[in-house]
Order: sequence, then C-alpha cells, then structure tokens
Amino acid sequence: MTTRWIRLGVVTLFWTLDGVALALDSVSRFDHDFMTSVVSCELWIPHTMLALELTDRFPLERGQLPRRLALHLAATAFVIVTRPLLFVITDPVLDWPGLRELSQLLLNSVRFNLFLYLLVVGAAHAAHFARRARDRERQAQRLAVQLTDARLAALRTQLQPHFLFNALGGIAELVHRDPDAADRMIVRLARLLRIALDEGDAHVVPLTHELSCLDPYLELEKMRYGERLHVRMEIDPEACDACVPGLLLLPVVENAIRHGIAPRSAPGTVTVRARLVASMLKLEIEDDGVGFPSELTLGIGLRNTRARLAELYGVGAELAIVHRPAGGTCVRIRVPQEPIA
Repeated sequence: MTTRWIRLGVVTLFWTLDGVALALDSVSRFDHDFMTSVVSCELWIPHTMLALELTDRFPLERGQLPRRLALHLAATAFVIVTRPLLFVITDPVLDWPGLRELSQLLLNSVRFNLFLYLLVVGAAHAAHFARRARDRERQAQRLAVQLTDARLAALRTQLQPHFLFNALGGIAELVHRDPDAADRMIVRLARLLRIALDEGDAHVVPLTHELSCLDPYLELEKMRYGERLHVRMEIDPEACDACVPGLLLLPVVENAIRHGIAPRSAPGTVTVRARLVASMLKLEIEDDGVGFPSELTLGIGLRNTRARLAELYGVGAELAIVHRPAGGTCVRIRVPQEPIA
C-alpha cells in the first residue's frame, strides 16, 4: 500500500509539472487557459496508475502474451473512451475551450491519446522489468552470501573436530606416562574449545583474537613435546588490529609442528610473523623441521584454510607453501584488509 501511495505521488507530480511546463509555454499569465492546460495533463493520472497496475499484475511476457496483450489493448480502448468523457464531465466547472460533440472528441482521442497511452504502457513495462532485474540481482546476492556462509560453516565444522582429535591423541600419549601433564593438557584443551566456541558465526576476527586462540594450542603442544618445541612470535604492532578469518593460524601452525618438528629428534622452532603492508596483511608460519616431501599433498587443515580464504576474498588472498633453503617449510599467507566483496 505504501508503494502505491508513493507511486501515485510521483505520477501526480510528473503530470502536474508537465502541465505547468506546457501552460507556461503557451500562455503568458496564470489565467483560465493556464488552469485548463494543467488539469488536462493531470487527467492522465488515473490512466497512468491503471497502466502501472496492469503492468505489475499482467506484464507482457512469453507464455501468456496473447491473453495479456488483449487485456492491455482493452485498457487502451478504455482510455480512449474515458478520457474525452472526463472532459465532458468536468466541462461545467472548467469550461473547456473548443469542446465539440462526442463523436469528434472520440476521434481526437484516438489521434492524440492512443500513442501517448501506449508510450505510458511502454515506460511502465521498462520500469517493471528493471525493478524485476534489480530484485533478481539482490536475490542472487543474498543466495551467494548464504552459500558462502554455508560453505564456511562446513569448513569450520571440519576444522574443529580435526584439532580436537589431534589434541586428544596427544593427551592419550601422556595419560600413562605423565598423568599430571595429561591433566594440564585437558585444562588447556577446554580453554581452546571455549575460545573457539565463543567465536560464534564471525567469519573474520582481529589478529589479536586469533593469536589468543593460538596460545592454548601452543601450550598443549609444548607440554606434549617439551624442550623439542620452541615458538617465536614476531608480530608487528601495527598488524594487531588487522582482520583475519577465524581459526586461520591454528591449522597452519599445527601442520608445521606435526609434519615439521615432530618427525625430528632434535629441538625445532616454529616462527609466526605478521606485518601490515599497505592494505595487505602478510603472515608467515615457518619451521626449521624436516621440510615437506617433493610430492606434497595438502591435509584437511591447509586444504580448508585455502578454501576459506578463497570463499572470503576470492583471488585477493593467497596461501603459498615454500621450502626453506636452510631446511624446513614456510607457509606465506596474504590477507587483504579491504572490505570483503
């Protein structure tokens, strides 16, 4: 109902301004001729509303074209007949100049009103199909967002059990060998799960929040590997407020520890770097472990991380895995800081 009132206001304003423009072009003062010129245009308001309503309900489109074309032609005939009748009805008040007999009025109506009404119908169809195209575009955007949310939720659901099972495996290794350490690992695991659950449905979080999620996991792994694992953080203060996908660092760091540090007997170091360059956050997760094999197959953690980056940023983000000349692996991630498309 609100839309119809707005439409009526726009149509009234249009025909009134059109009548004023025509009147000012033909008369030099606000007299009787000026008034009749304005009212003559305003008498198009009901017919324009008719064209808009019929177009909304019965647009000319394939499948139902013959029946709807007949309906619009009938409406055209209705306009041709009723428009001169409106002049006859309002003549006692406005005293239209040059008002002739009804047959002549009908002939003039065919000559002058047929083309104009068809023009109104054409404009109504143009507006109708333009509005429908915008609605479809908005619906497609909503569906795309919903699809992206569903994919990200599925990827997150895969990641959380992945960490849980790995952590439980570490706890199982310590239960009999060091029960106290296993008990402390359970406490750290509970903290990690609480942080992950508190994230809710947020797709991106500040880097400081992501680092706080990483802390309990690193505590778990340090308890598991002892002096064999060292962690170094090189975080640029300017990068702390940058936004990253939630649970971005966990799978990459876990991969570095599991496949880089764990297979070797000597102590190893995992380094996490972050710096902000222009509108791009650059992350590096580096280990000095055994390095990756020549036939590299991404596990669920890195595979899902790459997929989440692609869903959120498209080609704007990047995850690259490179071999360090001194030994070990470096995972480089680039996350744009511009608004997500």
